[in-house]
Amino acid sequence: MFLSAILNNNQSINYGSVIFAVVNTLLYPYSRWVYENVIGYIMGNNVFFVNAVLMLIVKIITIVACWSFAMFVAPIGLVYLFFRNSPKNS
Repeated sequence: MFLSAILNNNQSINYGSVIFAVVNTLLYPYSRWVYENVIGYIMGNNVFFVNAVLMLIVKIITIVACWSFAMFVAPIGLVYLFFRNSPKNS
């Protein structure tokens, strides 16, 4: 969708935007993992019954937000995973 918006603007391709989109796409799973862990920590094991349309809208917003900020959020998850899985030298 991001690249489609750029291409439909009748301008030449900005390679910085393409690199931004590729990097965010590659880091998105880590960003989503951080988001799910933070929300899981805050919400616990609670279950909420809400309207399906509202839930779909909220889900789309969180997906777009995680993708948009993946470059900034994913390193937190990668650092955490690195230290959690690194061998202990003691």
